[in-house]
Amino acid sequence: MLSLLKIKNIALIDEIQLEFSHGLNLLTGETGSGKSIIVDSLGALTGERVSSDLIKEGESNAQIEGLFNLTPSANLHEIFYESGIDSGDSEEIDLIVRRELAASGRNRIFVNNQLVTSNFLKKIGAFLVDIHGQGEQATLFNPLNHLEILDEYASLKNLRTNLSEKYRDFAKTQREIENLREDEAQKLQLLDVLQFQVDEINKVNLQPGEDDALNEEKRRLNNVEKLSALSDEAYLLLYDNEEATVSTLEKAARKIEELSEYESSFKEYDEGLQTAQAVLEDLAISVRDFRNRLEFSPERLEEIENRLAEISRLKRKYGGAIETVLAHLQESEERLKNIETFEERKEELKKILAQQRENYLISAREIHDKRTKAARRFEKEVETNLKAVALEKARFEVRIDAPNVADLQSGNNRRLTAKGFNQIEFYFSANVGESPKPLARVASGGEASRLMLILKTTAKAGDAEKSVVFDEIDVGIGGRVAEAVGLKLKELARTQQVLCVTHQAQIASLADQHFLVEKETVGKKTRVSARDLNEKEKVEEIARMLTGAQITETARKHAKEMLGAAK
Repeated sequence: MLSLLKIKNIALIDEIQLEFSHGLNLLTGETGSGKSIIVDSLGALTGERVSSDLIKEGESNAQIEGLFNLTPSANLHEIFYESGIDSGDSEEIDLIVRRELAASGRNRIFVNNQLVTSNFLKKIGAFLVDIHGQGEQATLFNPLNHLEILDEYASLKNLRTNLSEKYRDFAKTQREIENLREDEAQKLQLLDVLQFQVDEINKVNLQPGEDDALNEEKRRLNNVEKLSALSDEAYLLLYDNEEATVSTLEKAARKIEELSEYESSFKEYDEGLQTAQAVLEDLAISVRDFRNRLEFSPERLEEIENRLAEISRLKRKYGGAIETVLAHLQESEERLKNIETFEERKEELKKILAQQRENYLISAREIHDKRTKAARRFEKEVETNLKAVALEKARFEVRIDAPNVADLQSGNNRRLTAKGFNQIEFYFSANVGESPKPLARVASGGEASRLMLILKTTAKAGDAEKSVVFDEIDVGIGGRVAEAVGLKLKELARTQQVLCVTHQAQIASLADQHFLVEKETVGKKTRVSARDLNEKEKVEEIARMLTGAQITETARKHAKEMLGAAK
């Protein structure tokens, strides 16, 4: 549930703070007052793209913040775990999601004050809010979205994930076979090229990290004199003169030992002093041995430079690092092996592909069966719910198309996708005597609004944790139909928090919490504000929605009656 929404410096909004409650939360106001800005800001907290152009003119930054209270599911915990973010283990959690926008374009996202990516926000956004906007009727007319609605109703998410993985394996093997065929077509030319590359890289016998080691040795050879002087001086200071560190430390240690005979607290330094002496003596010996090994060798320096030049040539040709060159070698050897053993590999891949295809079809058939059973239930529930929004005579059908058995057995893969082999389309008829036809051909604007409400609420009937937002889905309806839509929203709000932007008084009168969004001009600036209405203010706003700017006593009386009837 969304408890709190803060918006600062977005579009015409200076700063607003809205506290939402359970049930039906309504946003009303004149057309163009800024209601959709609030909905768009909420959408930004679910991972929708947001541009720095939204920052209020004259401001350098903006902020959108929301507090969500929810009972985390196993899937939500898994998203947090995979991202290395602690979600806690309590039965209920509070999530504070904040997006900070900067005019410079450097936008940041925080969840519970921890910086996260936009991809992470999109993943968790699916658990927070479900927004249905004004333009969704167009998406409803697209049959590609019908499969998603039905699968959501049938709770096929896990099966779909499993099917998608099997399809990915199946498609990967298909691509490998196609690549083999392409390689075979260019076999002779490719054999020569690959063999040359493999021989060229193998001849150099590269070792990971070799260039770094050679560069270090090169620097050492080029600085032999400096290194000799430094090591000589270091050895003298450490060990080989009267005031050498080892000698003075040994003298100091003897004094401390004498002190400890009279003051026991100095005894605790014995072990440390012994360790320090051992370390310094070891360091002195290492410096001396290093100096003795130093020898300038023009021959070795030339050998190193030649080797580095050879390595550099291969890096320029096959990649920017030795690791890249070796990866190219491995890939070339694999391709060479595949070409040389083409027929053998092709037959092996065909067997793998056949098994992967069968595994895919087993899952796809299972999903097809579940879709078919769910479709019949969905049809009945949708038709029942349509009656509640004044579409008593409406008929709704889910038509599922699948390839025939012969096509599947023939090896035809044209209909196989990561979502299965079904094609699904919703058919609808609002009137008696008219057979159902595709939605795009028969549903009017008002009917589409109501049908979308019913489809969305029916498909997500069990998703009580998530807030649902309807942005002016009541466009094109009024009177008795608007009242019926309002009652459906009210019914949904009993089990799920609902936020709704509306221009219909019949819907507004049913609100558990009513916010008025206003736009006003102060001086040369325009600002948008929003406030929670009390009972008296609700009457005035609903009366305005009924009659317009000129509010009459009759309108006020009617508004009071509507509010009274809604209680």
